[in-house]
Amino acid sequence: MKKYLYLEGTSGISGDMLVAALLDLGANREKLDAALESLRREVPHEFDISISRKSSYSISGCDFDVRLHHHEHHHEESYNARHHHEHRHLDDVEHIIDHVIMGDAARSQAKRIFRIVAEAEAKAHGCPINQVHFHEVGAVDSLADIIAIAVLAEDLTPDGWVVTGLTEGSGTVMCQHGELPVPVPAVLNIAAAHKIPLRTSSTLGEMVTPTGIAAAAALRTHDKLPPSYRIISTGIGLGKRDFGRANFLRVLLIEPVEEATPGMEDENICELAANIDDSTPEELSYLQELLLELGARDVWFCPCTMKKSRPAVLLGALVDAALVEMAEDCILRHSSTIGVRRHAVQRTVMQREFISVQLSYGTVRVKRVQHGDIIRCYPEYESMKELACSTGLSLRKIREDITAALPSEV
Repeated sequence: MKKYLYLEGTSGISGDMLVAALLDLGANREKLDAALESLRREVPHEFDISISRKSSYSISGCDFDVRLHHHEHHHEESYNARHHHEHRHLDDVEHIIDHVIMGDAARSQAKRIFRIVAEAEAKAHGCPINQVHFHEVGAVDSLADIIAIAVLAEDLTPDGWVVTGLTEGSGTVMCQHGELPVPVPAVLNIAAAHKIPLRTSSTLGEMVTPTGIAAAAALRTHDKLPPSYRIISTGIGLGKRDFGRANFLRVLLIEPVEEATPGMEDENICELAANIDDSTPEELSYLQELLLELGARDVWFCPCTMKKSRPAVLLGALVDAALVEMAEDCILRHSSTIGVRRHAVQRTVMQREFISVQLSYGTVRVKRVQHGDIIRCYPEYESMKELACSTGLSLRKIREDITAALPSEV
């Protein structure tokens, strides 16, 4: 069963909150220590890491703090203490990341987070990306945050990350460039570029930081939760700011749960259709392969007759709504059609499960389907084919033996 990490941004997000939440979920502390120890050799300021259990308005969670030796404490959300930090460009930051002990996937992720921030800052200041000064995000504590996020995310290795939206505060905040409205320009630009919904709250102050939303944008693979899911564990990372209420980021490890009751499924499924009269059979076969690889539930062709009595084929495909745009692009790119129709569909599907049936000469995989008192079993072809190849028996004989071996209740 696939597992996902859900960043629940109802109290905003910052780099240190996300690090703390991932640690609270059980991400590997030793990998983090190794990465940050190697970072110490690459930056001019000495720093220590503090990881502790604290509470925010009675909500217990993990606190991650980067402490510089010249007594400047880590407040990633607050920028007015950063004026004397050295300026770095994107090339300088990437050079540092290249020398940190971390996996290749984590290294790429850390660079991606920084690049997302650089693109947003470049847009805000009207300059090329390589001229952006990382006077704030490039500070030692934020370098540590982003490297930590990348290392811990790689360690947890979920099947995907869900970010449905983030809650932002209101009012203004002081930063390196003076007083700015919330959301600050970099946050606004990242939200726009990566289509991350922002929910404005009445809380005064900056609840979403550039580092936090950049990490959410870099990690996100899904923008919707499964219709039904099971919560496996929860990580809580505490924020540093006092908003007058609990300030924390929850990261939930979840697994989708298929509805046990058959019937009308609450699925977001679309059926695509296109009339095609001048693509070759080879092109159509290739298109079907591409759509199935993309994740289409099913793809089929039916003969049809178009205007001027022209023989043609009707392409049909069932795809998740999230894949519609990519599937339509695939059809338009790899066939001769000039238009694709689509409409949402609802399906009644039978409850499905796989069972193993033991025969005297091997084991075969069987799909069992049920809808009310309707029960059927379908031996999997590939499984029967393997037995046919290894035993020399015919598929018909193997199918008969499977039928005889099935328990009476199925």
